[in-house]
Amino acid sequence: MTSTSTPTNGHAGNGHGELADDSFTLGPHTLTSRLIVGTGKYRTFEQMQQALDLSGTQCVTVAVRRERLIDSEGRNLLDYIDTGRYILLPNTAGCFNADDAIRTARLGREILRELHNPGADWVKVEVLADKKTLLPDPVGTLQATEALVADGFSTLVYTTDDPVIARRLKEAGATSVMPAGSPIGSGQGVLNPNNIRICLEYLKAGDPAYPVIVDAGVGPASDVSLAMELGVDGVLLNTGIAHAKDPLKMARAMRAACVAGRLSYLAGRIPKRLYATASSPEEGVIGA
Repeated sequence: MTSTSTPTNGHAGNGHGELADDSFTLGPHTLTSRLIVGTGKYRTFEQMQQALDLSGTQCVTVAVRRERLIDSEGRNLLDYIDTGRYILLPNTAGCFNADDAIRTARLGREILRELHNPGADWVKVEVLADKKTLLPDPVGTLQATEALVADGFSTLVYTTDDPVIARRLKEAGATSVMPAGSPIGSGQGVLNPNNIRICLEYLKAGDPAYPVIVDAGVGPASDVSLAMELGVDGVLLNTGIAHAKDPLKMARAMRAACVAGRLSYLAGRIPKRLYATASSPEEGVIGA
């Protein structure tokens, strides 16, 4: 397919320059940008193109069910994504049982093979419980993960922030476990930082390079910074940019927040104290 994507800021999709040496491995890919951005919900495909560019992302998620690829004018979303620039991550959005998720993942693999896009054998696994909450179905998610791992997929698995389920998914062979910050599209941010911390403890025990991504629920850019400051390897979001009043400004904000949160985590925060600590100690000061 021929892409109509046009860069708008000269970033060339090379990730966050401020942390160019801070790469991490996600499935079959090495990324420097720790922000993964979805392609749905934008007002126009052209706006999506610009937002992806401004976000600095290298990896974008695409729902591969046909009704999610074609707009009301019959245009195909994939014609508006530069597949030479972005790594496509198919997802099984809209699936409510393991069998549908498995079929959709295989369809995504065939689409990527047709596009000659690297990473044809990876997928973001979503198996949802119901249409009202869009919460993950833990049983269906585990079943789909086990089947897709057996089929040779690298699986990036969207799940709840339950540390026990997170550990079970890793044991089932998930390439990355992606606990939700809060329900999809809710804009509530990271509701339970303690659970994310425990997920990190469980998933990275003996395997500190294991990638953990916070997925879903991001509202403002500060949510991205908070998630990154917890020590996760990246953040996946869509609605926070696509439904902002100004998606292009928000894409830039999310990019900066991801970098700031990562730098803050690497720097190491000061401990919290009950009482004040003077910035200028009195010891050794004349007249003290």
